[in-house]
Amino acid sequence: MIVNVALPLILAFIMFSLGLGLRKEDFTRVAKFPKAFGIGLANQLLLLPLVAFAITSLLTVSPELAVGIMILAFCPGGVTSNVLARLAGGNVPLSISLTAVTSLISILTVPFLVAFSVNHFMGDEAPAVDVAGLGVKMFLLTAVPVLLGMALTATKPGVVSRITGPVSKIALILFVLIVIAAIAKNRVVFFGNLPTLGPALILLNVVMLALGLLSSRLARLEHSEATSISLESGVQNGTLGIAVGAMIAASASESLPPVTVPSAVYGITMYLVSVPFVFWRRGAKKA
Repeated sequence: MIVNVALPLILAFIMFSLGLGLRKEDFTRVAKFPKAFGIGLANQLLLLPLVAFAITSLLTVSPELAVGIMILAFCPGGVTSNVLARLAGGNVPLSISLTAVTSLISILTVPFLVAFSVNHFMGDEAPAVDVAGLGVKMFLLTAVPVLLGMALTATKPGVVSRITGPVSKIALILFVLIVIAAIAKNRVVFFGNLPTLGPALILLNVVMLALGLLSSRLARLEHSEATSISLESGVQNGTLGIAVGAMIAASASESLPPVTVPSAVYGITMYLVSVPFVFWRRGAKKA
């Protein structure tokens, strides 16, 4: 019930809430800051998976949790990264554009990368990953709701202005509930691996935020652009990570499998790192 009904609906609703904040200009305005966008895209699609692979390979975690960490790294940023960029005084249009584009690209990249990770870390015990099927599910649960949200914004802006606040709050509540459900269902795995898993996810978050700033500084980008790139590099869509993990194990179980635990834990540890970062960047901008 959770995997086949509740989780897909929650993910679709959250992606719909993302779509309410997007306009077609978010996909075309990248031409206004091509260098910043290119760095952010490279960090998200190339650097993040490599850093996650290095951390996962160095630390002792079970194969399922290793796959879960990699799935999280393959996921794009979500609404959270856009909100944090706004609070930190970042370039919000840049953040939104990166989220929008990487969300669409992930439909093509995630299925193949997940299949590779499953085979690499789980070996002979790896479940079969239907790459095409996973891509179709991601399209239906991410792209379609986003497009519906964008369509509603374009045609009914007055309605959207009234519902955006409540929809965002509901999306946050649903995300918290699915995180709790994933941890509760795998509480033995969670508590048994938390001493390793928690630091690993915090390290991934810290390293990517730092590399986002470093790459921006090397490119001589503005403070606001660097802030957005750093957050887009270091903050991932945990809900999508949980959903993808559940999808690849759905045939074997109706419950949320252990592979979803890293994304669930990340939903907690992410704020331990990103909130202080936001206050620091906000203060640095005013100084």
